[in-house]
Amino acid sequence: MEDEKKYLKDYLDHIAFERGLSPLTLKHYSRDIALLYQLIEEFSPKLTVKLTLASIKNSEIRRFISILHSRELSSASIARALSSWRGYFNYLIHHKNFEHNPVQGLKAPKSAKKLPQSLSPDQAVSFVALEGDDLLAVRDRAILELFYSSGLRLSELVDLKLNNLDFTEGTVTVTGKGNKTRIVPMGSHAIAAIQAWLNVRAGLKIKENNVVDVFLTQRGQRMTGRAIEYRFKKWALEKGLNINMHPHLLRHSFASHVLQSSGDLRAVQEMLGHANISTTQVYTHLDFQHLAKVYDNAHPRAKKVKIEADNSDVKKNS
Repeated sequence: MEDEKKYLKDYLDHIAFERGLSPLTLKHYSRDIALLYQLIEEFSPKLTVKLTLASIKNSEIRRFISILHSRELSSASIARALSSWRGYFNYLIHHKNFEHNPVQGLKAPKSAKKLPQSLSPDQAVSFVALEGDDLLAVRDRAILELFYSSGLRLSELVDLKLNNLDFTEGTVTVTGKGNKTRIVPMGSHAIAAIQAWLNVRAGLKIKENNVVDVFLTQRGQRMTGRAIEYRFKKWALEKGLNINMHPHLLRHSFASHVLQSSGDLRAVQEMLGHANISTTQVYTHLDFQHLAKVYDNAHPRAKKVKIEADNSDVKKNS
């Protein structure tokens, strides 16, 4: 088993070079595969023959899925672990002479899909429209407006460079998952807020390594994702919002509001940078909720059905 553990470093080096995955993604792969090694070590003493990575079978992987499920690991986490294991075994087959992939064809237990939380348009506009002209307020207003205007991921905003902004075209170029680049529109409020921030930014003493980064701290260093998340929660408290406010919430709100207004799922997919449209389709549920609410509140036939149902109950009880 110790010899087999050495394969993990080779694999991480391989996918980092071949697929250009981010350090965070590599960290997740490493953690998932370390979990596989841990399960093998836990399960092996129960068998007459010691279990190894090379000897593991489909039935053992099924047992591991059951163990993780009993530990209340979410279906999404189990699915991600299985995906990591599947890719690892494929690598071992092609590069370490392993004979089979025991994860092939296995899936995580299904769980009910949770709709992403989303702000109403009024809530979103109220939250991003920060007041104040001090450095932090001006910077944070630009951050919030850009998140809601363009539906960026947190990592995309953190990595944003000055040359990614095109005020003439009203666009921002970002690099998302898998190092894929896309161009996203910026709204007029976001453009105005960013330009105001750049005027303030020009007066900072910027660290040499951060001269091209858009969003900086007061000390001229690039902001971290954690710092931005903290600013979200700070502003939510100041505005008296009883919501777990975080950057992804504005991304969800952007997606659902654009979809409600346009109905163009493919365009929303492109703007969010989703590789698969099935990822974007969760927002169609949000859109349907909006339509159903309008129908129930406005359609006379909906009201009539409700009245008739109520009358039916009266007749049954009389």
